[in-house]
Amino acid sequence: MDEKTYENSSRYFENRDCAYYPCHKGDEHINCLFCYCPLYNLKNCPGNYELLERNGKTIKSCMDCRFPHEPDNYDKVIAILKAQA
Repeated sequence: MDEKTYENSSRYFENRDCAYYPCHKGDEHINCLFCYCPLYNLKNCPGNYELLERNGKTIKSCMDCRFPHEPDNYDKVIAILKAQA
């Protein structure tokens, strides 16, 4: 993907001024458009999540997931959301 693709648009937004940027380490470019992951509540989301046990509850941790933040995954996220509707 070329640098032109990383310009802020309706498909991609990068907020380097955010207090939490980068929310995931190791990424040069993070798509902040899906800051809160719209796939979080899916049991079988395509991201790299981990289920943790805390105080007798199962918690989905997405600390190591970059799926919705990768520019090439925009169309995949939208397709998944459309299929859920």
